[in-house]
Formats: sequence, C-alpha cells, structure tokens
Amino acid sequence: MSLRHIVLRDFVIVRALDLDLSTGFTALTGETGAGKSILIDAVQLVLGSRAESGVIREGANRAEISAEFDVTPDVLSWLQEEGFDDIAAQDGVLLKRTIDLQGKSRAWINGSPATATQLRALGDLLLDIHGQHAWQSLTRPEAVRSLLDAYANIDLKNLQSAWTAWRLATQTLHDAQHDQANLQDERERLMWQVAEVDKLNPASDEWDELNQQHTRLSHAQALMDAAQTAIHALEDDDSGALTQLSKAQTALQDQAHVATEFTNWVDVLASSLAQASDVAHSLQTYLSHTELDPEGLQSLDERMGLWMSLARRFKRTPQELPIVYAEWKQRLQQLEASSDLDALERAQAHAFAHYTSEAQKVSKARAKAAPQLAISITQAMQGLGMQGGRFEVALETNDQPSAHGLENVVFLVAGHAGSTPRPVGKVASGGELSRIALAIAVTTSQLGSAQTLIFDEVDSGVGGAVAETVGRLMLQLGLDRQVLAVTHLPQVAACANHHGVVSKHMDANGASSQVFMVEGEDRVNEIARMLGGEKISETTRAHAREMLQIHIETKSIPKVALESPTASVKVKAKA
Repeated sequence: MSLRHIVLRDFVIVRALDLDLSTGFTALTGETGAGKSILIDAVQLVLGSRAESGVIREGANRAEISAEFDVTPDVLSWLQEEGFDDIAAQDGVLLKRTIDLQGKSRAWINGSPATATQLRALGDLLLDIHGQHAWQSLTRPEAVRSLLDAYANIDLKNLQSAWTAWRLATQTLHDAQHDQANLQDERERLMWQVAEVDKLNPASDEWDELNQQHTRLSHAQALMDAAQTAIHALEDDDSGALTQLSKAQTALQDQAHVATEFTNWVDVLASSLAQASDVAHSLQTYLSHTELDPEGLQSLDERMGLWMSLARRFKRTPQELPIVYAEWKQRLQQLEASSDLDALERAQAHAFAHYTSEAQKVSKARAKAAPQLAISITQAMQGLGMQGGRFEVALETNDQPSAHGLENVVFLVAGHAGSTPRPVGKVASGGELSRIALAIAVTTSQLGSAQTLIFDEVDSGVGGAVAETVGRLMLQLGLDRQVLAVTHLPQVAACANHHGVVSKHMDANGASSQVFMVEGEDRVNEIARMLGGEKISETTRAHAREMLQIHIETKSIPKVALESPTASVKVKAKA
C-alpha cells in the first residue's frame, strides 16, 4: 500500500477528519454534494497543486492537510537526493501543507520545509489520479502524444535539447544572411579601431605603472639630493646623529653601575642607533643604484603621450582603453565568425543532423510501442461494453520537424466490428469516450511506479454489466496497488474490498462533511441507497445483499462479514 493516513482540518466543508486507509480497492460513495471529491482535492493540494484561500472552511483562519505514505525505493532515493531526512523516511513519508486567508501556503516533507515544486515531484512517485473528465484529453494532440511516450518510457530531454540547438543555429545563420551589409560596416570600423590601438597594445595595469615610473624619473634629482642630505645628517664625523647617539650611549653606560635606571635608557639608545645605522645603509644603497635617466624619461613621455592621444580620439579615459580594446577584439571575432556563412551553414547542418538522429530514435520507440498500446486498450474495451471494437494508435508524419519529434500521435477507434477506425473525438459518444478513457487508464496505470491509484468518477456514462466489469477491473488493480475510487455506481462499490461513505450534515456552525467506513448492514443500506435513492425498500436491500453476496461467494473480493458492523479500516471523524 502507499497512502496510509490523511488528516484534514478546516478544509472546504470538513471541520476535522482523521482517516486511516488500507490496501486493496476502496470505494468512496455518497449523495451528490456530500463532498466525495473533497478528499481527492485535499490529496492533490498536499501533493503540490495550486493553493487558494477559497479552500478554507468558512469561519476558520487556515486549512491544514496532512498525508502519510509508505516509502518505496524510488521515493527514498528522491528524498536522499533532495536532502530530506531519509532516516525518518524509513518508516514512511509525511507531507503537510497549510493555507491561510491571504492565500499563502507552507509545506513540509518529514518536518522539513518544502516547495510546491518538490511536492509535485514527489507526488508523481506516490500517486496517480485519473479524473472524471479524463476523456477530454483524448482529443488533445499533446496529451495523446504524452500518453504514448509515457507508455513507451520515452524521455524527450535529448530531443528537445537538440531541437533548441538546431533552432538557434538556424536563427544565427538567418541573421547573418540578412545583416551582411550592416555587419560589414561594423566589421570595417572595428578593424580600424583595433588596428589603431594595436600600435599601443595597452596592458590592463600599464597606465598606473607608467605614472609611477614617470613620477620617480621626473623627481630623480630631488630624491637623490634628499638621500644625500639625510646621509650627511646621520654620518657626519663631528655632528652626525650616529656620532651623537653613540656619545650619549657611552656616557650613560659608564654610570649605569651607579644608577640602575640608566640601563633601560642605554638599551633604548642602542636600538635607536641600530635603526639609524640601517637607514643610513639603505640610503647609501639607494644612491648607488639611482642615477638620472633623461632618455628613459623621454621614452616614458612618448609612451604616455600615445596613451593620452588614443584616449582623446576614442573619447575614453586612459584607464578604459584596455577594457574597450578587449571588447572590440572580441566583437570583431564574433563578426568575422558571422561573416563566415559557410561555417554557419555547416554548423546549422550539423545541428539538424543531430536533431534528426534524436528524432528518429524517438520515432522508432513510438512505432514499437504504438501497436502494443493499441492491443492492450482494445482488450480492455471488450470488457467495457465495446465488443468487437478496435483501438489503434496512428503515427502521422509532421509537415515540419517539431520539438516533440517528426510525427503526431492520433488515437483511432472503431466502435464495432467491421467499421473503419476514425479519430476518437469524431466517432465515440460521450459514454464511449468515458469507457475508452477508463480502458486507457486501466492499461497505463499498470505501468507506473505509483503505488496508489485514484479514480474520480471515471465510470460516469456506464452502467449495467459494464459497471460491474469496471468494478472488477479496479478490484484486479487493487491486488498489487492501492486503489481509491469515487463512484456513483453500486456495481462498482459492491466490488470493493473496503467501502467509505461521505455524508454531509447541517448544524449551528453550518455544513460539515464526514467519512465513515461501513460494513455489514450499513454497507447493505448504502448499496441499496445507490440502487433506489432516498427511500430504501426491502427489495433494494435484498438486491444489495445479493450483489455483495455474489462477490463473496465468487471470491471476487476478500470475504466481508455482512452481519458485523465492525470496520476493518479505522476512521476518526468529528464535526
């Protein structure tokens, strides 16, 4: 099983609902307007559908939905990839969502905040819903194509990527072909600009370095004079700082044995003397390596003049020249590539060849899967009151390649033996469309990984023996999947392993909906109501017992004790 437990608080007309679910096939019935589809809406909401404040029960501040599912290996892998608590997930996965009066929603997966996108992705692994209007999708080409692709397990990512690349290459070639004159003018202008700046070939940090070098060379004589003056002040034999510091150190050191505080001053003077000596030595080294360089200064002046001239010509600052120079060269390369129409044509042809290769792979897979899907749906149709009918999946070649491949997918149907299959929307009646949609749902649902299947009144438009067949099909699906079906047909409900009744009542606080799991006479009464309406007679009760007993005797469903009112499925609901 998959869906274990669902909790609703202040959702639509449900004040509080705490429902445990079991394995097998569970039917949900009730009068029109009782709120049978509310549970389906709640499940869709907790799995990421759009949230609106209208789902909040009147008078409440927020709606809250929680659902607990069993964990499959695919689900556990997804939780690990998305960074959710996989340790807690070993025992199940808990989804929760709240909606406030402002329409804002919050969601959690195993207690960790989650986005609606993450809920939808996880929901695809947990549950599959077939709605009451599923037949409408049979007339939409994209839905039909998606159904076949899902049946064939076709992934269109590579095809769509190749399509995008081909369209981009085609557009690039088209733009180049139509803009050659303008591009040539721009190319010639950029070639001249780049050639002019090539004379300078400016480096990104050269201007700052030139300024620093020029400053040093232009002030070389002043710097040398300052260094010489400092050396004289430090090293003059009689009055130099070094000589005077040395005399002071010696005088204090001679008397340090008398006044101990002299020792500290001696140390300070020694340090000062050492530092001053280092400065004098460094100044000597500087002078030995420094000389006037008028030629170097002239060369710098010429270089900086070229910088300034180009900057003025192109109305830029010297600092901007390296940047625009790089941009011009890059743009020129692009224009030269665009002007090479032969290269662009080769790139476009290569992209189209890649697209064609991917499209042919998809076409091959569709061609293989189409007859298999047709046979499976045809077989399902035979038991749904369409004996002799035939279902076909046609692949029609597109006039132009598209993002989804080289062909369109069309569903064709022949309602009876000997008739020519025609498009579904042009042949089938409303009742036949519902049955075909049900046949497709039953066929395709066996392929998915979701362990819970929900059918929301997909049996509309059928009745009699066909309705019983629908019930048996859902029962069959429930052998290895959890199946929940909202139905108005007693024949379908009678086939279920478990039976839930949705009811609505009024009190001082307004309308409220509840769900009760029924067995025994309660189930008999519900089947009788579905058969005969509001007034239940002994005749309808007898008919209901007979329907349930037939399934018990034929073991179409697990044996249910009709005399016992005890439910095997726990449910706690309150107004």
